[in-house]
Amino acid sequence: MRTAEDFKSGQVLLIDKPLHWTSFQVVNKLRWKIRKTFNIKKIKVGHAGTLDPLASGLLVICTGKMTKQINTYQGQDKEYTGTITLGSTTPSFDLETEIDQTFPTDHITESLIHDTTKLFIGDIEQRPPVFSAIKKDGKRLYEFARAGEDVEVKTRTVCVSEFEITKIDDTNLDFRVVCSKGTYIRSLAHDFGKALNSGAHLSALRRTKIGDFQVDNAQSIEDFISELS
Repeated sequence: MRTAEDFKSGQVLLIDKPLHWTSFQVVNKLRWKIRKTFNIKKIKVGHAGTLDPLASGLLVICTGKMTKQINTYQGQDKEYTGTITLGSTTPSFDLETEIDQTFPTDHITESLIHDTTKLFIGDIEQRPPVFSAIKKDGKRLYEFARAGEDVEVKTRTVCVSEFEITKIDDTNLDFRVVCSKGTYIRSLAHDFGKALNSGAHLSALRRTKIGDFQVDNAQSIEDFISELS
């Protein structure tokens, strides 16, 4: 079992974040458990890359002196799997908000779907969702969005090294993506729908890798807590 000194000198914890939890909630829960178990007043705990509440999967959590490595881990390529649903869009580009528009999908063939993925390989220009935590004028973009205020979101260059459709089930497309730091999979889904002369939104997302760290080697929050109990 790990000791108080282990956590202070620095640990890298791989956690499989469940749906509906924020990354901040996971960090808080783990910090609380470490402090309670070892009666520590203060300990640094942070994560290397936020996952949206509607996404599950790998969170790299650093404690103690290993928090200095967070920027290094954040900068590494990430792998995601998930589902893109064709024929409708949402303001948040995912299921956080309701469908606002529907589009025809009759013209979309399997070959068109696979061919269109090629347009998104390499360096691409991407506009982050307005429902995101990026700051503009000292406020998070989602604060403007939730208040119904229009806000200009600048495009950014990101790199997608792999993008494949692994299953087609009517209008639901299962995918796997490997991409650089700062890539929004929600935006990728939205832009993919546009490229198909239709619309699309992200309906499921799971992070499976960050650099060499894999979700297969991650533990649940419950397992971590019981390990320290």
